[in-house]
Amino acid sequence: MNEPFPPPFRLPPAGEGPGAPAGRVPSGCVVYVIGDVHGRADLLDRIHAAIRDNARRATAVRRVAVYLGDYIDRGPDSCRAVETLVRQPLAGFETVALKGNHEDLLLRFLDGDDEAGGHWLTYGGRDTLASYGIATPPAGVQSAAALAELRARVASQMPASHLQFFRALKVRHREGDYLFVHAGVRPGVPIDAQSDRDLLWIGKRFVTSQADFGAIVVHGHCISTAPDVRHNRIGIDTGAYESGILTCLVLEGEQQQFLSTGP
Repeated sequence: MNEPFPPPFRLPPAGEGPGAPAGRVPSGCVVYVIGDVHGRADLLDRIHAAIRDNARRATAVRRVAVYLGDYIDRGPDSCRAVETLVRQPLAGFETVALKGNHEDLLLRFLDGDDEAGGHWLTYGGRDTLASYGIATPPAGVQSAAALAELRARVASQMPASHLQFFRALKVRHREGDYLFVHAGVRPGVPIDAQSDRDLLWIGKRFVTSQADFGAIVVHGHCISTAPDVRHNRIGIDTGAYESGILTCLVLEGEQQQFLSTGP
């Protein structure tokens, strides 16, 4: 039996913790880390414009764009957000697209997990399918037959390039002293031994930990009103789908700065 899905976790008002983390990325490299998009293609366009403008002033030769997952669900235009990432990546940048727990639910549903499918539909999946023009069963109807029919529609109607994008997503990426994941890591477990489930789903146990994780963890997943900067992690999910604020962390050498679509 699958473990129950952890509930969403929303942080209290964010602020700088006990000392901003001290770390660096490799010399000659600038890294742009984009938080949870959640179907806000309009904000993705705006943060891309801000990144291009910022990159024109950067001296680094190697430019990396890391996306922390949760491209779909909740917001109004998941289809166009994914299409932007597939067809219009930032020119001149290495692109690293990580998997979020929402993509995890979608893929598990497509692979035959009805429990994940039912959870996904109530967790924002209906918004995603509407953006693709895919009809969904009435709310509350999650029979095996209805989910099997929906699974077939998704597999046939969602663009193949989008399905390939979802299946190619990574669960973690590292640059210098920074580890990039969607949700976080399990305290006390070495980075190389972390489970995919924790990297995609962990919440309160991670964000309340004061432990040294073996790297500065940059993550999304847990919403805060502003970037949540702590000595061992940096959270940049600022609830774009409802706040209109999509956040990007910029790392160059030992410097950290933020770009944002809002205040």
